[in-house]
Amino acid sequence: MTETSSPAPSAGAPAYPAAPWQMTGQLFLSLFRVPTAVDELRPAGVYGAAFVSYEEPSPLTYSELLVARPLKVPGSRGRRVSITDIWVDSPASVAGGRELWAIPKGLCDFRLESERRGPFARTEWAATLDRRPIANARFTDAAGLVPRVPFKGQTWQPGIADTGGEERRATLQGSARAMPCWGAWEFDPDGPLGWLAGRRAIASFRMRDFRMSFG
Repeated sequence: MTETSSPAPSAGAPAYPAAPWQMTGQLFLSLFRVPTAVDELRPAGVYGAAFVSYEEPSPLTYSELLVARPLKVPGSRGRRVSITDIWVDSPASVAGGRELWAIPKGLCDFRLESERRGPFARTEWAATLDRRPIANARFTDAAGLVPRVPFKGQTWQPGIADTGGEERRATLQGSARAMPCWGAWEFDPDGPLGWLAGRRAIASFRMRDFRMSFG
């Protein structure tokens, strides 16, 4: 199987929590339509790009940028999500994601700024790799009370070198205060997500204060 461009962790990678990981935090997601195939792992279709902040009391606290797509896995019921590109700022998350679930995590740097202006919350994210931009995004959502709703899903990942080329699956479930929001992204045309450059989000959502079991 072809792997994404995210580099593997070096020898002696740090220890990570046992599965499942019980995670808490904030997620900002936008959907994009890609009309033509990029490569074998990135066919034409709808993709979700998300910035995530994993916060206390998560066993690991870190920032994350990911791109994923829905797919139908032969021999399984329903649809799953496959993560094609992903970066975090936690070496332990890189090691655990790759070794437990074949999620091709790499390391990068993040900047996160947020503020409230009246009834609205504004959040700005940036991710850079070797001081070069990967993506920037801005989100605005209503800061009022939103009911908590449950969610459940599954991931499927093709094999990578860390897992001996074997595919891996995981289940995620939890709850969040989910709501639509306004989102705008900028992808560096020369960066690893350059294939999304110039595309406008067709919808954006925030999952506020999510609680999730992953694994």
